[in-house]
Amino acid sequence: MKPFSSYKNPALAVDLVVFGYHEQNLSVLLLNRKEAPFKDQWTLPGAFLQIEETFQQTCSRILKTKLGMDDVYLEQLFSFDDPARDPRGRVISVTYYALVNPHKLEIAAGKMANDVQWFNVKKIPALGFDHKKIFDKALQRLKSKILYFPVGFELLDELFTMSELHQLYECILGIEIDRRNFSRKMLVAEYVINTGQKREGLQNRHPELFRFNKKLKHHNFQLNIINP
Repeated sequence: MKPFSSYKNPALAVDLVVFGYHEQNLSVLLLNRKEAPFKDQWTLPGAFLQIEETFQQTCSRILKTKLGMDDVYLEQLFSFDDPARDPRGRVISVTYYALVNPHKLEIAAGKMANDVQWFNVKKIPALGFDHKKIFDKALQRLKSKILYFPVGFELLDELFTMSELHQLYECILGIEIDRRNFSRKMLVAEYVINTGQKREGLQNRHPELFRFNKKLKHHNFQLNIINP
């Protein structure tokens, strides 16, 4: 058996797909790189894993130093191991996706980026590395996840109308969903709780305000909102 020291060790990177929802659009947060490779091009935020770090700690470092945020919903997505995925050498990327409410934070580009911007998921620019493949994987995961786990509430304000929740699901899934059927199933499943409050300031209408039923936060169940 070869000694451990004789094996070449690939570098490990962590890349994040940060989704946000605002103005009825699902967006992704991208960085414009200051350095090669892909200098002055858009990429997902990421960093190399330091020897003393866990993946979660690297995620936190990326969020704090490159995006100016922390304490967000994170879920491990996939590992990307194409030997040619990074022109600098053998790099394996362990990827996560994050869900944030842009109204609750201010983004800020760190020292390693020219800029950081939200892009509509339907209009993203060309991405460096294999980041388009990572983005596609994350978007598909989000579309699947929202049907059986309450991740969508991370993208909304604490109080929301049923119409706002309906718009969020239609936006993420990219389909039309019957409004009355959607509302009925959300209420029957006790997915949301009516707060008894109403949204003020809207002309001629005062829709009811709901909040997420936090008792369901750690429960998986199929919410069949697409079919009658």
